[in-house]
Amino acid sequence: MSRTALRICPLCEATCGLTLTVEGGRVTGARGDREDVFSKGFLCPKGAAFPAVDGDPDRLRGPLVRRDGELREATWQEAFDAVAAGIRPVVERHGPHAVGVVLGNPNVHTVAGALYPPVLLAGLGTRSLFTASTLDQMPKHVSSGLLFGDANAIPVPDLDRTDHLLLIGANPLESNGSLCTAPDFPGRLKALRARGGTLTVIDPRRTRTARLADRHVTVRPGADALLLAAMAHVLFEEDLVRLGDLTPHVQGLEELRAALRDFTPEGVAAACDVDADTIRTLARELAAAPTAAVYGRIGSCTVPHGTLASWLVDVLNILTGNLDRPGGALFPQAATDRTPRPAGPGRGFALGRWHSRVSRHPEAKGELPLSALAEEIDTATEEGEPIRALIAVAANPVLSAPDGDRLDKALESLEFMVSVDPYLNETSRHAHVVLPPPPPSQAPHHDFAFNTLAVRHQVRYNRPAVPLAPGRMAETEIMARLVLAVTGLHGADPSAVDGTVVAQTLGRAVQDPHSPVHGRDPKELAAALTGEDGPERRLDLMLRLGPYGDGFGARPDGLALARLLEHPHGIDLGPLRPRLPQPLRTVSGKVELLPEPIAADLPRLRQALTASPAALVLVGRRHLRSNNSWLHNVPSLTGGSNRCTLHVHPEDAARLGVRDGQPVRVRGAGGEVTAPAEVTEDVRPGVVSLPHGWGHDRPGTRLGHASTDPGVNVNQLLDGSLLDPLSGNAVLNGFPVELVPVAEKIEALSSVKP
Repeated sequence: MSRTALRICPLCEATCGLTLTVEGGRVTGARGDREDVFSKGFLCPKGAAFPAVDGDPDRLRGPLVRRDGELREATWQEAFDAVAAGIRPVVERHGPHAVGVVLGNPNVHTVAGALYPPVLLAGLGTRSLFTASTLDQMPKHVSSGLLFGDANAIPVPDLDRTDHLLLIGANPLESNGSLCTAPDFPGRLKALRARGGTLTVIDPRRTRTARLADRHVTVRPGADALLLAAMAHVLFEEDLVRLGDLTPHVQGLEELRAALRDFTPEGVAAACDVDADTIRTLARELAAAPTAAVYGRIGSCTVPHGTLASWLVDVLNILTGNLDRPGGALFPQAATDRTPRPAGPGRGFALGRWHSRVSRHPEAKGELPLSALAEEIDTATEEGEPIRALIAVAANPVLSAPDGDRLDKALESLEFMVSVDPYLNETSRHAHVVLPPPPPSQAPHHDFAFNTLAVRHQVRYNRPAVPLAPGRMAETEIMARLVLAVTGLHGADPSAVDGTVVAQTLGRAVQDPHSPVHGRDPKELAAALTGEDGPERRLDLMLRLGPYGDGFGARPDGLALARLLEHPHGIDLGPLRPRLPQPLRTVSGKVELLPEPIAADLPRLRQALTASPAALVLVGRRHLRSNNSWLHNVPSLTGGSNRCTLHVHPEDAARLGVRDGQPVRVRGAGGEVTAPAEVTEDVRPGVVSLPHGWGHDRPGTRLGHASTDPGVNVNQLLDGSLLDPLSGNAVLNGFPVELVPVAEKIEALSSVKP
């Protein structure tokens, strides 16, 4: 007998509601939940493939422990015994920084990934933290921290009310959106145009999003910051700056005008390969729109000036008066955010509080560049201990970080490694212990991270759609036991982790004069929490203390877990609203338009005005049916357009003697890969494109389908030395490459064994 169950999709940032068909404890179907308050029935191919992702036969069903050099099945007790025996001696002999922690992208898609890594890091006390953020979005965190004083205060475009949307380096028709949580992003863009609005896309590729646009500008890869700076220059030069209601909340306007004086449209045109008239038109249209929003994403982040580009996105929103107003770019407020504080000066945001040991990269937001992980393991210096043990949670940096070959060797040299991962993949194959979480249908779901970036306020929660299978352990329990094992408390009740967090949170709340529970008894409040387990009690606590919460009875109509469970399709909390100055945590209490680190990096941008561009550069690309390296083991999500091919413009193909379908050797500073050419006008001349997340050809993995069509690892073309200096973000787009066509007959002969 079949039944249905609701589940928020965890496969991308859109967070669409699903209605699952469950038969005999197995998910057999998925469709969009038409009653979901946020997604309203929208479904993309990844969501439709949820049953195949959930039931992938290559998912590990129990822990693995390395014995005599081989990973073998073990009991959970044996696995955590091995973790404790492997990590604690490293900490005791070499200190906490000798233990590295790598957090991958999937962490932000799970309850466990949101609740437990902060506890793990606090318990370990290590500064050796690396995450996928420095391969993706760290420039936006840094620019937001410098502008607003809070690295997580990221404005998002008000898609449903704006009159003019300018996208730079973003392809939401393929990605479904990023740092902007919006189910049915394509439908929202079509609705913008249907109501008479304007969509402008700046991208070196003719993406699906670019094809939808009113105007598509094919900027030279990596020149995003120059183009945006010139647009800001035009606003000043032509007296188009209109701060409006932002005026009392902004400082540094004249200093910014002076800092951008050199970036004239005529001065940047050659470097951007965008003519001056087009740049002026872009600025004038933005200023003239009744409401407008500029939104930049990964294409403008993963470049040499990623932080400057991210900063200039918000500068344009500010100068046109579109920050923090309906139809512009606003600061979302999630239901689990901290209790709102009164507006006023804060501590601000600091960079470089410590540095990496080898190359002295400054930390950003408590993280070191993931590009530096290999050298932090394999290079000895007089300063500090190398990383000798590693904890990887939902991370596959051998494919996702630059120079996977070097990292592959470095991981092999570790004294100990533990990986929390459902697969034996290119990274987890090096682990001494693998702790596999259950499939997503057997886990609860609430979007702690993505609701802080959502284009509409709402809150949703799902309990597991399918009971935990025999022999499985809940991901929340895995993470709680991991915390205990690595912090010297192995064997304690895992519920103690949640109990400690609840006690500490309430202890602070009752002493906070701005909290709704100020002065109350924390033990009494803890006893009032509801939920079936520790993670649910923590969710209840965050909801009750949050901006819409009931304050433990102080606001009877407010949120709590019990009320959320009564609304299985979610609770709509209304559109985004202006919030300034409350989100600001700068020392001045204002938006600081020209922070010192930004001003200090502008000379580097000026140098780009006269730099000679490379003859050929490479950019990545996204596929709708893919998400980094996660989903290549699902047959229904590979093939068709989701292939690892090298896009080459016809002019470049003719110049280099490349034919469509011919193998081409691509060379970069970090190595070379060979991929079939796909000759297409979807890239501009001088640009080639390879997708991210492929290269499933290493031995020792258990990825049956992915290994049949492995593709190549585009990040192997990088040696890890190219970084945005402010954020430590890897430069994954716009780097120089060389192409060498492969003679197919010679290649075929060379593959024949004697």
